[in-house]
Amino acid sequence: MIINRIPINMSEIEKLIQGIEDSEKKEKADLYLKKFLKTSSKKAKEINDKIEALDSIKIKNEHIVKIIDLLPEDASDLIKIFNDVSLTEEEINKILEIVKD
Repeated sequence: MIINRIPINMSEIEKLIQGIEDSEKKEKADLYLKKFLKTSSKKAKEINDKIEALDSIKIKNEHIVKIIDLLPEDASDLIKIFNDVSLTEEEINKILEIVKD
């Protein structure tokens, strides 16, 4: 039964599956994470906290998760994440600075 739906980034998924007993599905998930995981859980938490500190109503939790998972390098990559919201140039630059640090 699903109680609550919240998006989580791949670093958090990595922590969650560590507690699961070994199985074929866990092995597939591990392989996927090894291939696509771009940041450590510490760095992911840091990025999350800094973006939340911007306190923008335009930036939703779903956006933050995608930013952490994809680590966009330029404005065009970031705009693809925010396809439903229009960010100002200042907001884009602030987010990109956070990701680059």
